Amino acid sequence: MRRPVGVDRPERSRSAVMAESTRRGVPEATVGRLPGYLRALTSLSEQGCVSVSSDDLADLLGLRSAQVRKDLSSLGSYGVRGVGYDVQRLSEQISAELGLADEHPLVIVGLGNLGRALAAYGQLATRGFRVAALVDKDPALVGQQVHGLPVRALADLDPALAAVAVAVIATPATVAQDVADALVALGVRSILNLAPVVLRVPEQVDVRAVDLASELQVLAFHAHQRDLASVCGDAG
Repeated sequence: MRRPVGVDRPERSRSAVMAESTRRGVPEATVGRLPGYLRALTSLSEQGCVSVSSDDLADLLGLRSAQVRKDLSSLGSYGVRGVGYDVQRLSEQISAELGLADEHPLVIVGLGNLGRALAAYGQLATRGFRVAALVDKDPALVGQQVHGLPVRALADLDPALAAVAVAVIATPATVAQDVADALVALGVRSILNLAPVVLRVPEQVDVRAVDLASELQVLAFHAHQRDLASVCGDAG
């Protein structure tokens, strides 16, 4: 088995990725819900809402209102009885907790359909991210402009950018580990892996994996269970 760059280990768990916030007293499960809160609050702000109750936030997120109050109290935010939470202030507080006060550059590696779709996704800028570099190994693509940015080879990626960027691996699974090794060698410390493979990276590198096919298979499982229950119910 080929040994990747550095001390290898499986992808870090959700708790490892969220360790910084957890060390500061915010529970791991709460950190995982913060992006949902921020998305709901952004939508409310766009609708002109200046305050929101825990009950309304719970309805928007599919949670219990007691859970909402507990999550937000861990951030030091408490609603006013009869008024609720200040939407703008709470949005700013959650953004700061997530580290979104400053814009994060993204490096997208792999410009197939998925990589191009992500590069064109206009909502990234509103969520604290900026596509800073596009990378592909295809000589026919290198040097071309895609969505206003030049495509470059991975070896040409600026190490100064790599050290502060979040890298997105949108390559086939067969080359994803090689790409991860190269990114780590360039100084990348945060990776979003869209390839259906488990990456092995050094301890100081955070990896989040999104396997769309696996998520679809989970949905297929639940659909199959509903079908079975329906058949059993009809038979009964």
